[in-house]
Amino acid sequence: MNAALLWVIIGAVLCAMEILLPTAFIESALGVSAFIVALLTTVVPSLNYQIALWMLLSVVIFWALKRFIPNRTAPALRDATEARTTTAIPPGQSGRVIYEGNSWQARCSDDQVSIDPDQEVFVVERQGNTLIVIPLATLR
Repeated sequence: MNAALLWVIIGAVLCAMEILLPTAFIESALGVSAFIVALLTTVVPSLNYQIALWMLLSVVIFWALKRFIPNRTAPALRDATEARTTTAIPPGQSGRVIYEGNSWQARCSDDQVSIDPDQEVFVVERQGNTLIVIPLATLR
């Protein structure tokens, strides 16, 4: 089998796999680099050098494509963040709040303060899946 044809088949399979099973451009980078190596088989006749070239091109192409990968970090809290308690938040313990339409676990930033149910609170920060809140009444 011709080496160029082998690289074209490998490239086509990898690009098809990226379409069927998205992997954040990893398979497409490998596939595109296989197509480039297929074009360079006449210049680089040794299979060992072709594989090394394929690996090098794959890294370079993936590095160039990684800016198209969506950012999966949690969004930061907005400046003005208000929520409403659905349960009481006893001093030093957790309760529940409705924040941006979702129910969140919440704790008061002051361990000595209790917050009643159905009270407006201000979200100060987020620690994992827990919001740190303070009563809005104390700010007014």
